Amino acid sequence: MEEKENSKKKKKKQKHQHPNDQTAKPSSDFAFKLSSEVKGLRFGGQFIVKSFTIRRARPLELLKVLSFPPTNHHKEKTKSKLPFPSTIAFLPTNFTILAHHAWHTLTLGLGTKKSKVLLFVFESESLKVAVDRIWPPEIPLGEVNKKLIRGLTGCEMARFKFRKGCITFYVYAVRPVGNLGFSSADDLRIILQSVVELKDFLDHTAMLAMPHQRSIDFQPPAAMAH
Repeated sequence: MEEKENSKKKKKKQKHQHPNDQTAKPSSDFAFKLSSEVKGLRFGGQFIVKSFTIRRARPLELLKVLSFPPTNHHKEKTKSKLPFPSTIAFLPTNFTILAHHAWHTLTLGLGTKKSKVLLFVFESESLKVAVDRIWPPEIPLGEVNKKLIRGLTGCEMARFKFRKGCITFYVYAVRPVGNLGFSSADDLRIILQSVVELKDFLDHTAMLAMPHQRSIDFQPPAAMAH
C-alpha cells in the first residue's frame, strides 16, 4: 500500500512540475505553421482600419521603434553592420496615423487609435532579399494577410503578438517549409525581448501626427520640460 501511495505522489509531483519545465523543448523550437495556416492580423469589427496603410521601415527606424541602443554605423560604415539584417519591418504611414486620429474623433472615442507595426524575421538574409523584391513598399492593412502572409507559399511562420498601448506589434519568424530550427533565432529573441521591454505608447499616434514628425521616434531626454 505504501509503495502505491508513494508512486501516486511521484506522479502528482511530475504533473505539477511539467508545465513549468521550460527545458523540455529546445529554445529554437518555436511554434511554426504553414503560411496558409498561421494567424494573420486581426481587426475586430472595425473594418475601416483595413484601408489604412503601412510602409516599409528603414533600418534605423526599426532600431528607434525597438529603443535599441545606437550603433557606430555612421562612424565605421565599412566595419560595422546594422543589427537584424534579415528583418523587414512595416510602420504606419502618415495617412494611417492621421486617419486613426480622425476616426477616433469622429466616432466620439469608439473608433480605435491603435496602430499596427509588423516585423518579419527571416531565417537568412538571402530569403529576406528574395522576399524584398516582391513585396510592395506600401500596402493597406487589409491586404497584409493575403499578399504578405498567405503569399509566402513554401514558407512557414511562427507568430507573436504584443499590445503596447497605442501600438500592436506583430512579429513573424519565417523559414522555408521543412527546415529544422531557426538560424536567426538569436535576432528573433533579441527583437522579442526588446518589444516586451518597451513601455506602452500612451498617445503615440497623436505625437506622430505632428507636422514635423515624419517617422516613428521618441523624444530625447533633453526635450523634457524642467
